[in-house]
Amino acid sequence: MNGAGVAIPTTMGRKRRIAPGWWFVAPALVLIIVFFVGPVIAAVGLSFTDFDLYALADPRAARWVGFRNYSRVLHEPLFWQALRNTLYFAVVGGPLTVAASLGAALLVNARALRWKSAARAVFFAPFVTTLVAVAIVWRYLYHPRYGLLNWMLGHVGVHSIDWLGDPRWAMPAIILMATWKNFGYNMLICIAGLQNIPRELHEAAALDGATPFQRFRHVTIPMLAPTLFFVVIVTMIGYLQLFTEPYVMTQGGPLRATTSLVLYMYEEGFRWWRLGVAAAIAFLLFAVIVAFTLVQRRLSPRGAE
Repeated sequence: MNGAGVAIPTTMGRKRRIAPGWWFVAPALVLIIVFFVGPVIAAVGLSFTDFDLYALADPRAARWVGFRNYSRVLHEPLFWQALRNTLYFAVVGGPLTVAASLGAALLVNARALRWKSAARAVFFAPFVTTLVAVAIVWRYLYHPRYGLLNWMLGHVGVHSIDWLGDPRWAMPAIILMATWKNFGYNMLICIAGLQNIPRELHEAAALDGATPFQRFRHVTIPMLAPTLFFVVIVTMIGYLQLFTEPYVMTQGGPLRATTSLVLYMYEEGFRWWRLGVAAAIAFLLFAVIVAFTLVQRRLSPRGAE
């Protein structure tokens, strides 16, 4: 105790109070170490070996090759094409998805809209639908002869487009499908952010003569900035891991126009069994995602984080 009669906790006393907390979190920590930290460390080591199909039967057959896998990947033209395709998908599809999410959130959150719950359910339904099933359905919608999209375009005088067979249109077609599939989740997050904006701010701006667009620009967007920052980061990270859409719809074609980094990694690891090379691609993709996230954080408005 100090001179004022207040008990000062000793180091031993602090440890006794903290110990039960460690026991509570121990199961979660064990799971994280076993199923996340351990595999990540193993993958790092794997990327520095020539681990392949033969090493699966006998791990001793794997040899340490240092940075040879990384050098090999970086000198492979297909890697750079896959990187360009992935960045194209993320840079175009990400903002498009966020814009669609914000637009849907503003529509659903409008006072004049009736049946708001039904509208939210309709907009959110694509997100909870299995991605493989959605990709198969959209592949038929894009059919050059019997697809619904070309049928609709034909009625307005537009010639049939080979959406998934033309290198110019294949990636835009996948972006359109991914935007429709994913905007519902971000919409719910944007709705939560919109409902946290005090209504008094809009009322005060309206009394000052602000138009709806001015209220949206000077009230809604600044107050929604942290929510939009989170949505953009999560969307871009997800889109940089593009895999299922091109795998199901185009198998990376035509002419490798839709081959993504993850699809390239999958082919190296599970088609050609070059698991060391696949691990190197995975960590190069991780570096791209980290760099992309840091750039977005640097460019974000102050206070958005």
